[in-house]
Amino acid sequence: MEYYQFLRQYVGHQPIILPGSVVIILNNANEVLLQKRYEGGWGLPGGLMELGESLEDTAKREVFEETGLRIANLQFLGIFSGQDYHVKLSNGDEFYAVTAVYYTRNVKGDLVINYHESETMQYFSLVDLPDGLTFSNRKFIETYISQIL
Repeated sequence: MEYYQFLRQYVGHQPIILPGSVVIILNNANEVLLQKRYEGGWGLPGGLMELGESLEDTAKREVFEETGLRIANLQFLGIFSGQDYHVKLSNGDEFYAVTAVYYTRNVKGDLVINYHESETMQYFSLVDLPDGLTFSNRKFIETYISQIL
């Protein structure tokens, strides 16, 4: 059972704080890998921290689970949190996301979509991001563009 599911047994739909990580994965053409989730639109690969993990470990595990890719040399972009990252899901669950954002070009393996997690995955130009990109993921990418590029 995932940690957030364990917490939900005690708090029901009440707001909780959920730490996690996402990764801006860039290819040689300076395109970013995005996944289209069944609920929530386009976003970066990543997910929630499990007990005992570091945020960087979370990023590596989640990217591998969702994409089949092994990533290394993660560069830290920042932590994003606060009222703008409050989420209310269709089932009534509420949470405040605390998200560590990393970026890397160091990728090994072949892209394999985990269809339990995503409808599809695709690389997009940083200047032509898809409609349906979530607010938070757009903010992460815009921060990367303004601070790193």
